[in-house]
Amino acid sequence: MSHFTNIKTHFQNLSYLEKALRKLNLKYEQQKISINSKDSSFSNPSNSKLVISQSNGSNLEFSWNGQEYELIVDRDFWQQSCSINTFVDQIAQKYAGEVIIGESQKIGFQPVNYKQNIDKSNTLILQRYTLGVM
Repeated sequence: MSHFTNIKTHFQNLSYLEKALRKLNLKYEQQKISINSKDSSFSNPSNSKLVISQSNGSNLEFSWNGQEYELIVDRDFWQQSCSINTFVDQIAQKYAGEVIIGESQKIGFQPVNYKQNIDKSNTLILQRYTLGVM
């Protein structure tokens, strides 16, 4: 018997979530969800979900719940190399880095250095040049 669990996250941006999954070398597939609404052309995050396949056929999904992409898993068929909590924490760390870089670039900052420290934390250095200021 399957026992699907919905795990709350703070992943609200699909693009940053995809970048985080790629940085962790997690292969995923973006699947469109058909929505029965009057304005189906409206760009809505709920139109897509991300699916990570497992060899046992019990896939992991990041699905939009109206506020964030939550992870949907069947705990009985978990096949990743770490626990579910560690898995989410690893994605959250990469996601946070992508948010910082992406949002900083929107206001003119560029990443200069990004490194993972011995304690698994990350250090990110950003810079922005302003021309003509004296």
